[in-house]
Amino acid sequence: MSLIHEIAFLLNGSPIRVSVPVTMTVLEMLRGPLNMTGTKLGCGEGECGACSVLVDGQSMNSCILLAVECDGREITSIEGLAADPGTAGLRRAFVDAGAVQCGFCTPGMVIQGKYLLDAEAGGDRAAISRGLEGNLCRCTGYQKVIDAIEQAIVSKAGAGDD
Repeated sequence: MSLIHEIAFLLNGSPIRVSVPVTMTVLEMLRGPLNMTGTKLGCGEGECGACSVLVDGQSMNSCILLAVECDGREITSIEGLAADPGTAGLRRAFVDAGAVQCGFCTPGMVIQGKYLLDAEAGGDRAAISRGLEGNLCRCTGYQKVIDAIEQAIVSKAGAGDD
């Protein structure tokens, strides 16, 4: 078995082909050869959510997900959301609610917010809180993050977005 594999996948809507060691995580691939540094390394153990990305629409911790497992899949990083006009309301809600503080966990929180929006979690604060259980933040106390996601959900429902 070769220790290097070539994988092909969509990253933020663009086709990517890259050779990676079989032990390289998605986080290492993003921050290393792909030079996408928006996704953060927090714990390195899949416990804090700072490294969250969407893989085929599912929120995943990129620090424990092997890059070779994403061959043929679609990865969305925070850079992909920044370029997506459909997430402008979510990003604006984070700023308006003051849910950015030091900013370290913000990319993972926004990714999780996008997942919750797409999953149609509803505007229920308890459901949003449960949806954030895998994301740690030492600055905001979570209420501002919950406020932001709740506002984005309400705005999306009011706009009739699908």
